[in-house]
Amino acid sequence: MIRTTTDLSLAARQGYDAIIDVRSPAEFAEDHIPSAINLPVLDDAQRAEVGTMFVQRSKFLARRTGAAWVAHNIADHLQTALADHDGGFRPLVYCWRGGQRSAAMATVMEQVGWPVTRLEGGYQTWRRKVVADLYGEEPPGDAALNLILLDGYTGSGKTELLRRLSHEGVQTIDLEALADHRGSLFGATHVPQPGQKLFETRLAEALACLDRTRPIIVEAESSRIGNLSLPPVLWTAMKRAPRIELIVPVEARVAHILGEYQAIGADVEALQAALARLPRHHSRETIAGWSAAAQQGRLPELVTDLMLQHYDPAYRRGAAARRSVLLRLMLERMSDSDLQEAARRIAETVAQVSAPGPGRSHEA
Repeated sequence: MIRTTTDLSLAARQGYDAIIDVRSPAEFAEDHIPSAINLPVLDDAQRAEVGTMFVQRSKFLARRTGAAWVAHNIADHLQTALADHDGGFRPLVYCWRGGQRSAAMATVMEQVGWPVTRLEGGYQTWRRKVVADLYGEEPPGDAALNLILLDGYTGSGKTELLRRLSHEGVQTIDLEALADHRGSLFGATHVPQPGQKLFETRLAEALACLDRTRPIIVEAESSRIGNLSLPPVLWTAMKRAPRIELIVPVEARVAHILGEYQAIGADVEALQAALARLPRHHSRETIAGWSAAAQQGRLPELVTDLMLQHYDPAYRRGAAARRSVLLRLMLERMSDSDLQEAARRIAETVAQVSAPGPGRSHEA
């Protein structure tokens, strides 16, 4: 008899040799359980054709045609992606709602001799878990998110400091990396953002891997990152979180951006398109001047103007809503040694924090 489960905790998922999503590639791309591999029993075109056949022609014909394709595709997976697994292979298999597609794959795997487990409720079981984690009531006490915001003007090295802090053993979440988005046009990833569901899966998984009794550093963000929205559990915790403020002169920030994003001027058309999408509280003449600077390769001038006229004012407009400061860290330069020392000071401050809330302000 095929085993079934609804346990999708991190520990439970780590007990399988593979998590196999048998849905179509399009369904998988929209969202899937972390670390799952896609071995579809029906591809996108086949799934669409079976659905059309079911509605417009005959339920029997649709089932027979679908079964033939499913059998063919499972056979192909056995001879390719699954060919090297021995008899002890322990997969978890799921489809959309724990229906016929996962049942077909699990049945064949059981006949092969593999100790297969089928996810009851399919992907929808996973989605309900994510929604409960991110949209439900925040757990009280030690289970509540213990966040500290890393704050500062654009170009202050927040992303680089998150990376260094992680190497120092500090718990961090890089929200912009999860969202495939950078907060300014300087760091555009040229990678499409995921949909909201996949972003939430990434976020829920990142949180599941962290110890909630210890502080977690995140970059100060608005409630939206590009086209994506921060779910309530995270946004509520961010609004009450204390912060570490980076104070860096504009000259150092400009130099950092030009060094960090060396390809910023390589694609002039993309840069000009990004400039054209900036909020329209800038005059046409200002936008035209920035576009001309991009076209002519006057990047230091362009970056400085964008800092002083666009990003810095936007940062200051939100300053009134910012929470208490745990540490003000002043950096005159942003060399490797300066950033490493900043990471050390931040890690030292974080180690002294045991719970979220207002703390004593320090300057360094």
